Amino acid sequence: MKFTKMQGCGNDYVYIDCFTQNIENPQDLAIKMSNRNFGVGSDGLILVMPSDVADCRMRMFNSDGSESEMCGNGIRCVGKFVYDKGICQKDEITVETLAGIKTLYFTKDENNNVSMVKVNMGEPIFSPELIPVISEENPVKNLKLKAFDKEFTFTCVSMGNPHAVAFIENLDDFDIDKYGKELESNKAFPKRANIEFVEVLDKNHLKMRVYERGSGETLACGTGTCASVVASFLNDKSNRENVKVDLLGGSLYISWDTDNNVYMTGPAKFVFEGEWLL
Repeated sequence: MKFTKMQGCGNDYVYIDCFTQNIENPQDLAIKMSNRNFGVGSDGLILVMPSDVADCRMRMFNSDGSESEMCGNGIRCVGKFVYDKGICQKDEITVETLAGIKTLYFTKDENNNVSMVKVNMGEPIFSPELIPVISEENPVKNLKLKAFDKEFTFTCVSMGNPHAVAFIENLDDFDIDKYGKELESNKAFPKRANIEFVEVLDKNHLKMRVYERGSGETLACGTGTCASVVASFLNDKSNRENVKVDLLGGSLYISWDTDNNVYMTGPAKFVFEGEWLL
């Protein structure tokens, strides 16, 4: 079975062309291939598939085998994958996900390969039952949760998958593995949640670290970056458009436009290709 390793801001996944190959048990395969000692090593597995309603379809599995609705960094790489490999060579494509159909726009380099991808990530969701989160607020801006010796105040947003955003200082020194793991599966989140910790540098510049549901801390999270900018604006901590967010693996640029859609722009890169023999 042939595979491709790709990354967006260090958020790395194994990609499989399901236009030409069939995968029968992606949950089990995701666990095996994602293992960084005995597999390829990745944050998860993404299947690039035919679609009846879009140019292609993506299914995304975390490193623990659980399936997620969407992945912002992953979908940018899907765009580069289908364009550079000649599956769908248009300047604008649509991708079917469990969070709906997303539109991608390409910037290409001098060799006509995709270098940057802008994604219409859709409208943020604030209804607690749809995120989902157990709260009587709408929007949820004051969800107080305790983990060990600290209490955090979360703003909760769905970008097709659940996010909880807390604002802290000294982000570089924060023990995200300790607190993120505890908070991810808090009973307030019926389907677990991606936990974002954000440090505000100024109105157009944020720093973020993320503990991803089913994967642990990753170098980047596209949907989490979008949710963080939305939460920052709701709390009067950032502007609404042209916000740079620094992640461990690089930077993304987010705008919550007047059409209520959130647009994310960032890189997508090939790492290597191989053949899975196990």
